[in-house]
Amino acid sequence: MDKRYFGTDGIRGRVGSAPITPEFMLKLGWAVGMAFKHHGTCRVLIGKDTRISGYMFESALEAGLSAAGAHVQLLGPMPTPAIAYLTRTFMADAGIVISASHNPFYDNGIKFFSASGSKLPDSLELEIERLVEAPMSVVDSAALGKVTRVEDASGRYIEFCKSSVPTSTSFKGQSLVLDCAHGATYKVAPSVFRELGAQVSVIGVEPDGLNINAGVGSTDTRALRDAVLQRGAGLGIAFDGDGDRVLMVDHEGHEVDGDELLYIMAVDLHQRGLLKGGVVGTLMTNLGLELALKELDIPFVRAKVGDRYVMAELRERDWLLGGESSGHLVCLNHTSTGDGIIAALQVLKALQRSGQNLAEARQGMRKCPQKLINVRYTPGAVSPVDDPDVLAAVAATEARMGAAGRVLLRLSGTEPLVRVMVEGQDAAQVEQEATHLAEVVAKTFGE
Repeated sequence: MDKRYFGTDGIRGRVGSAPITPEFMLKLGWAVGMAFKHHGTCRVLIGKDTRISGYMFESALEAGLSAAGAHVQLLGPMPTPAIAYLTRTFMADAGIVISASHNPFYDNGIKFFSASGSKLPDSLELEIERLVEAPMSVVDSAALGKVTRVEDASGRYIEFCKSSVPTSTSFKGQSLVLDCAHGATYKVAPSVFRELGAQVSVIGVEPDGLNINAGVGSTDTRALRDAVLQRGAGLGIAFDGDGDRVLMVDHEGHEVDGDELLYIMAVDLHQRGLLKGGVVGTLMTNLGLELALKELDIPFVRAKVGDRYVMAELRERDWLLGGESSGHLVCLNHTSTGDGIIAALQVLKALQRSGQNLAEARQGMRKCPQKLINVRYTPGAVSPVDDPDVLAAVAATEARMGAAGRVLLRLSGTEPLVRVMVEGQDAAQVEQEATHLAEVVAKTFGE
């Protein structure tokens, strides 16, 4: 059964356009409360990022949950992985995150975590959708849910992040620049690294509700690169708006993406005999990671794009490490979901153990030239990735690239975008073929 509202990462869209409206959020809160009531007294945590619409949707969800008889605990602005962790430790029935992650401020969305801190199963998402379409009722006044605010949420999460590295860990002498994307990590991330001894300077820590991800963070590392070079820092760390992604910049100003960070962590675990199984990437993962891991006899498999698919593959294989080029990295030996701060700590500790700087450590993986172009489209009856003209263009591109190339077209699960990716050995050819294919898609389906 197809889902009407849920995508690959919760429910997301433009604020004010269905379903991202106060009316829908009221009903959604009620539906979630009703869906979880089979546990008995239902308790739900709500956290959010820093975008201005979060206040509006927090209130609407709170009212709907209370109407269903669910008790609510408000966390305020907190990274998405913090809400997953706190849902587990507070033994709540569910956690709700109000965030559109790396999207601009005018988008927003809702993500859910189960009591175990994992994404909801499809069956429960379908049950919530069924209830959203049902008539809304209100429990008796004496049974209405109560709402409280958690005062020590940040401190709990900071200690949890620090516990992911050995207690003897000290980053004293390390000079770091953190870019918090004017998002949910703007308070907790600097505290984590400073409390572990690092010399920390920051950018992207002045959220105003409108500037989240705007020219900062993991979606745009130019400001971080400039800050690293100007301040002579050892490296820079960029989070996205809700803190579940991380990219880095080395001391020379080069961006280090999720594939390279995965490689550094995998090598460290492998050398210490702690890499259980292999590494999970996605269809978008650079071929260079696969080849570099093969040289070390580390197994590698590709999942569909999306953190839930990476997580599913890891759990099925009972492996520990996986992620995406975008910086959504999962370390199941430390946490239950992608966590930018915890992944960054593991990379820093791996560098410390190896005695290498970030620029040196990334050299073990040679990235193949890869070009990704996003084409915005207007959804219609025919999907852009199923159109005969587009498929013919893809086949022609694959024929010209030959066995040494890869072509991938996929729809974004969070925005009306077609992601056009071409990978190969020759950078000029990759650029040319990706541009041509994107033009075909834009001509056929572009806005």
